[in-house]
Amino acid sequence: MNARISLKDKFYGCIAGAHVGAAMGAPVQGWRWQEIEEEFGALNKLLPYDRVWSRAAGTTESGIERQKLLITAICERQDRVTAEDVRAIWNSDLCREKAEKVMEPFDIGLLAVANSGIPARDLGKYCDYAGLNSFAGYCHPVGLINAGDVKNAIRDAFELGQLYQASRSYGVKWSGVTAAAIAAATKPGATIDSVIHDLFTHCDYSDVGAQIDGYKYGYLRDNVLEELEKGLKLTAGCQDFRELRQAFDQTYHGCGVPYGSSFANEVVTKAICIVKMVDANVHDAIIAGANMGRDTVCVTALAAGISGAISGGATLPASFVEQVDYATSLNKYSSNHRTIDAQAECLYQAFQTRLETINGLVAEMLV
Repeated sequence: MNARISLKDKFYGCIAGAHVGAAMGAPVQGWRWQEIEEEFGALNKLLPYDRVWSRAAGTTESGIERQKLLITAICERQDRVTAEDVRAIWNSDLCREKAEKVMEPFDIGLLAVANSGIPARDLGKYCDYAGLNSFAGYCHPVGLINAGDVKNAIRDAFELGQLYQASRSYGVKWSGVTAAAIAAATKPGATIDSVIHDLFTHCDYSDVGAQIDGYKYGYLRDNVLEELEKGLKLTAGCQDFRELRQAFDQTYHGCGVPYGSSFANEVVTKAICIVKMVDANVHDAIIAGANMGRDTVCVTALAAGISGAISGGATLPASFVEQVDYATSLNKYSSNHRTIDAQAECLYQAFQTRLETINGLVAEMLV
């Protein structure tokens, strides 16, 4: 079945899943799953919510704003991008007064530093949250512009992750996992099992030649893959999201510190386990993520985005997409108001341009 899913539909499914997923999880962001259960039974619709300002049902939040800026950079470049490319979009497209209404305080601090002219790859040194999911949770476009090319997806995630975290942080490492998962998911006939196989093949980081400031990542292999393997084993017998979230309570229950439920290792591991449980059904991934508790926004955006990159957008209700697009049109603080389809199409065309360049070089060199 997956072999018949077009690459264009995979791009659409990935971006649509991420944006709808983030919007579904936003009203209950930070809640315990027990609170979600008591209030909704099972949350299965887009709801309005108040956060700094009153947001219409389907409104996304700070992570999707970061993703939009990344999409804009890729679409302007029509190719893979560097940290400097993305920093340039921050400086051109972000108005501080508007950004303060829709993004996190650390985003605003990084924006101020970005305007100073220091190297873009040094910006993450000035963020207090080295392990946060600020990039790992929303770097889907890195995987898409590197569709099928898992090694370069990881390299780009290491480069771009330094906009948000220091180069040696585990936030950067887990960004590599997210980008690798999306790149692997876009392969013809991909399944969640083939994606997981690619993660365990490439995310030891020892064979990708990935170095940041001369620093080799190989020795960090077990830290990432052992946690992911532990999560998959822990949830292997789970049949629904209620069983899944209770299983994860054994491992992830930190609180009492800023963003205590939003660290990259937790959200990426949970997301991949959700995709495994629902067999990459985008709708089911959204419902599962939104009802998990803790960082429902990021987990849902990741689980639905990876699912969409595997299976396309067929299982995602059109009404959800329409509502998110409508909410975006009302959001006067967003950096852009492009529809989900327009953003996915822009990324797809950028990948096609990159592919034409590669094919042209191959043809030239084989003469």
